[in-house]
Order: sequence, then structure tokens, then C-alpha cells
Amino acid sequence: MAVLSAGRFHESPTAGHLFQSTRKFCRGTLEMMSILRRLKRWVGTQDPMTHIVAGNIAPNFSLKSLDNKEYSLSALMERGPVVAAFFKISCPVCQFTFPFLERLHKRYGGDGVTFLGISQDDARDTKNFANEYGVTFPMLIDDENGYVVSNAYGLTNVPTIFLIDSAGKVKVSSMGFDKKDLETIAAELAARKKISFAALFRPDEVVPANKPG
Repeated sequence: MAVLSAGRFHESPTAGHLFQSTRKFCRGTLEMMSILRRLKRWVGTQDPMTHIVAGNIAPNFSLKSLDNKEYSLSALMERGPVVAAFFKISCPVCQFTFPFLERLHKRYGGDGVTFLGISQDDARDTKNFANEYGVTFPMLIDDENGYVVSNAYGLTNVPTIFLIDSAGKVKVSSMGFDKKDLETIAAELAARKKISFAALFRPDEVVPANKPG
């Protein structure tokens, strides 16, 4: 479940107590909204566009990376497809998934294909995550105060990974770790770059079919 954390605040004890109470209320509200969205999907009464799925047009966004560089989805799509992976550093499934995304990036990134990590944490923690799990593609920071991009994509879980084509259409929308979805992304990028498809998972690896986020 994507639990979004609030930023730090330093003030008088009274103001600090008020902030902590407000943060707990906001977290509880976000968790309840997430649960309600999941229940709606389960009973088949989900409101349209609460989660971006394959075939939808991806909402545009502009976020800054760890080196303070601005990344705009619309500008990146002019060069080619984009793989955008939303995550939270404390999420075990994110920790499991990102090394495989790095494999995809090393094989298919560049030459018009952009990989982005979109973090729901601050820059320092995100940098530590990237170093620990060997991620070399750009890591962007979602707005810690409002999580505008995460909300625009209707996230209920992390990791959530999107393959977005150069026309802005979502080709793959994957929640949690899904082996088949990652292989589909690899096959799509291989076809786009007109190179041979290489197996993402080694024969000696024991990799589950999926891990829910």
C-alpha cells in the first residue's frame, strides 16, 4: 500500500504537536481512500480513471531529479517511450523490483528510451535507496506536500510501473512485482529498438511470478 509521508517541520512544541496530529489525520485519510479504491475495484464499482491502466493517456508531469534537473514527460516522449516506476524506499517489494528495472535500463535504456524512478520520499533517502540497490537511471522526487503526480496516476500501491509510448498511451500498467509484466516491457522495448529480446531473469534465479505491493 502506498503510504505517503509528510515533510519535516520545526517550530514551537504546540505547533509541533498540532502538526503531528494533522499528519496522522492525513495519513489515516489517505489510507482509507486507498482501501476504498481497492474495494471498489474488487466489487466492480470503481470510478473511471482512479488508476491509469493500459490504453489510457498518461497524465503529463514535470518533476526534479536528485541533481535538480527538471524532467517533463511530454518532452521525454518526443524522444521515445518512457518507463516510469513509482516507489517508496521502505517498501520491500520496491527493493526487490528495482534491481530488475536496472537490468532493463542497462539493456534497453538510452537511444530515446527513458527510465525514471519517481520517489515518494525525500532526496536524501531516495539517493541512499538508489545507491543501495544499484539504480543508475534518474530518480525524481514527487511533491512531499501533495504527491501531485502519484495522485494524478491514481496510485493505490507501490511499486507501480508504467510503460508509456511516444504518443502518450500507456502500454503496460503494472502494480507490485509482476514477472510477466516486466518481460512484456522488455519485449516492447526490444521491438521498438529493433534488437533481439534478452531474457530478463537468469536460469539460476528463483523469481516468483508476482509479489503484491
